[in-house]
Amino acid sequence: MKDGYLAAGDVADAVDGYLAAAPATRAWDVETAFDWQAADAGKLTEGQRSAVQFVTLIEDHLPGYFDIYHRNFPVDGTVDPAIFVHNRELYHFTVRWAAEEDTHARALARYQEASGLAGRDALREELAVEGRKPFDLPYDHPVQFFAYALVQEKATQIYYQHLREVAGDPVLREVLLRLSRDEARHFSFMADVVTRYLRVYGDAVAGPIRDVIAAFRMPLADTMRGYWRWALKIADVARYDHTDSYEHLIKIVDRAVDTRTEPVDELISFIRRSRTLPG
Repeated sequence: MKDGYLAAGDVADAVDGYLAAAPATRAWDVETAFDWQAADAGKLTEGQRSAVQFVTLIEDHLPGYFDIYHRNFPVDGTVDPAIFVHNRELYHFTVRWAAEEDTHARALARYQEASGLAGRDALREELAVEGRKPFDLPYDHPVQFFAYALVQEKATQIYYQHLREVAGDPVLREVLLRLSRDEARHFSFMADVVTRYLRVYGDAVAGPIRDVIAAFRMPLADTMRGYWRWALKIADVARYDHTDSYEHLIKIVDRAVDTRTEPVDELISFIRRSRTLPG
């Protein structure tokens, strides 16, 4: 096991657990999972339509997001054999993860087209504007990539659940149900990996995880023009706040360590302070 990395066996166990919980028989596809002919954006409020457009842009940025994991956990000759074995085990998850997230992007785009919210050609051009922009996570420690994804996946799951509760179109509600279930499984994998890091490295990963929280931004937050204004707008439709996921991270840290230490206590305290105060 190289410093900073989990043993390949730990990664393999986490991947096996994820794949066992998500067998191919439970997979769904965009073409047949929904009654697209019944989709009707006219049943949505203006705010709900705006929310669908916003999350479609976020999900469609998948190629740039996935490339971060490919670049930081390469499966080629640029890494020594021990790191390659680790990364190869992880790749079994990331390639499946990418396929599922790409399905989310396609489902949301298909909903926009089928419901009359957007024309196909115009939507492609709109998505390309943001999709071409670079995205990076300038992290130094492997655990940070999993901690980031843990927060991002849980935040997205929570928002899809909230939006589903108010969405006026039953077809959209079904799409959001599928997406939120997938995001919950993705979160579970990231939680498993972060837990393993905490159990192996303990205090040594408290600082790197804290750094993730200190600088956290959702994908496109720093590149999409008007992102924060749009995010606040859709929060009026259904609560949208990535710090809603922090309580879940606190529980993971708490459960992962047998004995609380000063660095772990400080990490938990910092996460709690980072949560948005009730308005």
